[in-house]
Amino acid sequence: MSTYDHFYDLPVYKSCRTFKKNISQLVKNCFPKSEDYHLKAQVIDSSRSVTANIAEGFGRFHFQENIQFCRQARGSLTETVDHMITAFDDEYISSEQLKILNDEYKICLKELNGYIKYLKSAKEIINNQ
Repeated sequence: MSTYDHFYDLPVYKSCRTFKKNISQLVKNCFPKSEDYHLKAQVIDSSRSVTANIAEGFGRFHFQENIQFCRQARGSLTETVDHMITAFDDEYISSEQLKILNDEYKICLKELNGYIKYLKSAKEIINNQ
């Protein structure tokens, strides 16, 4: 795996950033004004937390801390999808919109899990030297 000098160059960050931007656009276009301080705020916060945790973990320079922040990112990613399921249940978004988000979620989840796996193996290599 390549090494990266900046968190924003990580493929997982790029995928999660795209997910975050798509969530934001959907929320702006589909959620009613009455949800501004409720579901809308929660969705925006959880989707922003995904990339923020990837960035913060990257900046810690310790494998275990980075892994923990990536686990937090994974939790926020899943929380975001749950909020969007609620948006579907409340008829703010369509089943097609939810399906597209779920497909993006699966890509982000796979990349996050791969990054965590890489960090764990890199930590082991360093510890065994």
